[in-house]
Amino acid sequence: MIEVGTIASLWRYPVKSMGGEQVASSTLDTRALHGDRMWAVRDLELDAVTTARRLPALLRCTARFVEEPPAGVGPGDVADVIVTFPDGAEVTSTDRAAMNARLSELAGKPVSLVPLPPVRDKAAYRGVVASKKDLRQQFGIAEDEPLPDLSMFPLSKLARLAVYATPVGIFADAYAVHVLTTASLRTMAAQGGDFDVRRFRPNVVIDTPADGLAEQEWLGGTLRSGGVALPVAIPTVRCTIPLREHAGGVPADPQVMKVVSREGDRCLGVYTDIASGGTLRVGDSVELEAPPEQKALAASFGRMSERIKRNTLRTGNKILPK
Repeated sequence: MIEVGTIASLWRYPVKSMGGEQVASSTLDTRALHGDRMWAVRDLELDAVTTARRLPALLRCTARFVEEPPAGVGPGDVADVIVTFPDGAEVTSTDRAAMNARLSELAGKPVSLVPLPPVRDKAAYRGVVASKKDLRQQFGIAEDEPLPDLSMFPLSKLARLAVYATPVGIFADAYAVHVLTTASLRTMAAQGGDFDVRRFRPNVVIDTPADGLAEQEWLGGTLRSGGVALPVAIPTVRCTIPLREHAGGVPADPQVMKVVSREGDRCLGVYTDIASGGTLRVGDSVELEAPPEQKALAASFGRMSERIKRNTLRTGNKILPK
């Protein structure tokens, strides 16, 4: 293993699509960072959990826990939160009527704040089938441009996300942990644009002296810090969220996604799985365990299967509703 850097910051997001809070340390179980994405906003017209891709105004809110969540919180057992709205008003999740009224006013449509459902209640995680128009709007893609390349996702993951708005057990988009490096932020910022880390909503920021998009070189390997093991799964493909206005004085900046699209092929950061949990602390070292040799060997035979997969996804794109 080689040391790749240290943990620069840890972030959890009590409410999906709202600004989060930094913590100096946190436990990590097989679900997620402790307390991460315990709540979400539900679109009552669509009857599904929604995100800032559909309701960008949510990014101008922040959320924090009323008290530090006790051990054991998770699906079906969440801790109360305080949401700070763009005008500075604060509403607690215990006052559900006031919360839903303020959120609906902000969103311009009927919505409600909902807690993470029990895993057995899979119907509560169901989403809506995305049309081509939806995808183009959420990813900021013009009519004459191709839809985003999602071939880095395992087909099983794409199949589940076609049914559920989020993975069952967490209100995250796709994977439980999102990792970003200071190297990538420096590299992108050098090309222009405001690359405030809050735009990209990472869970773990790793400070590394490496150059370029460092974490892209870690794909297939496993990040380790203490007893925590995070297999690096896929690059994080970016929608329009980074270019939006965010809480805390982060202005809208269309240049951000232009740079990410040009320099990173729409990707910045990586998603990881969780092989083993433990405690993460700011300042702790992070090591990289390189991919096993058999994975490297398999990669040499993987091009054909990747082409098959891409063709499958293209076929799927063709049958998406317009």
